[in-house]
Amino acid sequence: MSAPQKTTKRSLLVTSAVLSSLALTAPVSYAAPSPSPSATPPANMSTVGGERLGQPGTQVNLAGGVPVLPKGLSARSWIVADAESGDVLAAHNAHWRLAPASTLKMLFADTLLPKFPSTTEHKVVPSDLADVGAGSSMVGVKEGETYTVHDLWLGVFLASGNDAVHVLSKMNGGLDKTVAEMNEHAEELQALDTHVVSPDGFDAPNQVSSAYDLTLFARSGLQKKDFREYCSTVSAKFPGETKKNKKGKKVRKPFEIQNTNRLLRGDIDVPVYEGIAGVKNGFTSKAGTTFTGVAERDGRVLLVTVMNPQKKVSNEVYKETAKLLDWGFKASGKVEPVGELVPPKSVSQASAQPGANPSGAASGKNSGEAGGADASDKPGVGAASESGSSGIGIAFAVTGGLLVLLAAGAYLVNRRWPLPDLVRRRRD
Repeated sequence: MSAPQKTTKRSLLVTSAVLSSLALTAPVSYAAPSPSPSATPPANMSTVGGERLGQPGTQVNLAGGVPVLPKGLSARSWIVADAESGDVLAAHNAHWRLAPASTLKMLFADTLLPKFPSTTEHKVVPSDLADVGAGSSMVGVKEGETYTVHDLWLGVFLASGNDAVHVLSKMNGGLDKTVAEMNEHAEELQALDTHVVSPDGFDAPNQVSSAYDLTLFARSGLQKKDFREYCSTVSAKFPGETKKNKKGKKVRKPFEIQNTNRLLRGDIDVPVYEGIAGVKNGFTSKAGTTFTGVAERDGRVLLVTVMNPQKKVSNEVYKETAKLLDWGFKASGKVEPVGELVPPKSVSQASAQPGANPSGAASGKNSGEAGGADASDKPGVGAASESGSSGIGIAFAVTGGLLVLLAAGAYLVNRRWPLPDLVRRRRD
């Protein structure tokens, strides 16, 4: 396909996404979240990103030279996409609305990260933790103790701590305000399958998302330097509880927390994935296991989201993700896309205005917003982590070089969206 044809095709997909945004506000069968998803995907799903993505079942354009999809995939929904160009290489029930579990924390982080400097301190009061769901994953936040925002975000990303999510939500003005802002941000990102009820992803009536939307959240979040650093951190030190030692002196010893992303950390039956750089995993009884991962290899950056594998074996969500990443790297540049990851609503609307920049560039709200990256975000190769947390190693580019930094405040429609200084963390 020629470059002009690709440009035309993507322009049509962006237009389709805007029309789908309007259509999804109408009372059609798939517009309202289902309180209990059925065992099979609905016949009518959102077509944001392309008509093929709204069809149930596996969508892929197999042809000569294109590798066949991995065998044994059991997830209810999955998607493989190029993180920079936005091309969706293959998908399976991409817009099926399912319980997201803690992968929803990517939207939480993308919404709240720009609000508080990492050095901001907060003393936890009982009301901060009053609404944490029973059985939640916890990092170990204690009432009466003071934490920095940096500490709390490490708790969110590494330990998937719902306690840390609730403290940050209360700092933001409360759970209701945070949920409203997350839903508003999801709409701006054109993640129209998503309905947030609890900011931590804990099972709640009508709380749903989709593999497509979770991939949008990851892609937007990865434009933020702090998001990239937190989601790629393997281990860190978290402040412990203040206690008296044998001499009667009050001391507060930190303890180590490790990232629960098995492709980043490794496990007995899952090796560290080559080129992995985040992002977030989740599990609840309703959602099953969910995961979105980003990896870079030979200059290509792929995003894969897998939701609720039906094969109940150890670490299956990571095994299926690794298979899809392997396929994506082999197929990238050979397979014709079945759709694309759309830009935020404001950007697609701005690019459609008369007199818009021919390149499709649109000014972002600020360097923290999706599609924006401040030039000061770019650290040098081999620079020490700014966090200073014990257990966090030296930042290094996944293949030895930094990915191209975005121009400040620009999001290029119909062009590549490079991920700036994509890195992963290693232990000392």
